[in-house]
Amino acid sequence: MSELTLFLIRVAYLAILWIFVLAALSVIRSDMFGARVTNASAGQPAAPGRGKSPAARAPRRGVPTHVAVTTGSNAGVTVPLSQAPIVIGRGSDAAIILDDDYASTRHARIAVSGDQWFVEDLGSTNGTYIGSVRINQPTAISLGTQVRIGKTILELRK
Repeated sequence: MSELTLFLIRVAYLAILWIFVLAALSVIRSDMFGARVTNASAGQPAAPGRGKSPAARAPRRGVPTHVAVTTGSNAGVTVPLSQAPIVIGRGSDAAIILDDDYASTRHARIAVSGDQWFVEDLGSTNGTYIGSVRINQPTAISLGTQVRIGKTILELRK
């Protein structure tokens, strides 16, 4: 092989090595500090033309008022749905902070659209489950629906 070919192979090898190192650092940074969230993807559903948001209205009969952790190391923790959207995960910015090795920093979000509540997986590694079904898109939930994140189970309650 010529001297030029060997030099180009070495440069390409170093470039690929640096790309790998930078990708690994990016993954470590997002795991330690959480993923960046822009306002457009913050998941705050807007209700145009209304003076009050659905969560600010007085709760009707049969309408959930809070999220409760029923199983897991945080059992008994409740968060009122008036704080919607509710982020669930290990991060310090989450409304429900889970002490669960299978939960991501920003694992899932519970939000309202109209009169319906939805749970959405935020790109977690281990997934969010309703019952035994893994969800890949925002999924409607109602009173008593069990949402599983790792070893933790949450549900909407009155």
